[in-house]
Amino acid sequence: MSRYVILTHDHPFPHWDLMLESGDTLATWRLLDKPAPGRTCRAEQLPDHRVAYLDYEGPVSGGRGVVARWDHGVYEIPDPSRANALRLRGRRDLAFAELASGLEGVSWTFGGFEREAANLTNATSSESAESTPGP
Repeated sequence: MSRYVILTHDHPFPHWDLMLESGDTLATWRLLDKPAPGRTCRAEQLPDHRVAYLDYEGPVSGGRGVVARWDHGVYEIPDPSRANALRLRGRRDLAFAELASGLEGVSWTFGGFEREAANLTNATSSESAESTPGP
């Protein structure tokens, strides 16, 4: 599994930075809304960042504000056919995230453990129904 971090960042305005480890860099999005289960956050993709940000808190070089870790952990892509859907295992009640783009731009939708449990229960029920012989 790869690591992720969500940082609070106060420059150029208060926002959150979602950073996903991808090889030797971090794929990064600025989240314009606070991540929370059941919330869709408007996002802007930023240039890749250094992996040092996975463990860093403090001032950002060049007078670009201060960052603090809001959440961190590991992520995985459980279904390769849905590469934009991630399972998160961090310190907050965020169990999954999904990236989408549409007419209004890019967004990340976050879900909590309750919703993930319901999704897993529904998937298991569907699989059982499909494997049960019909009348």
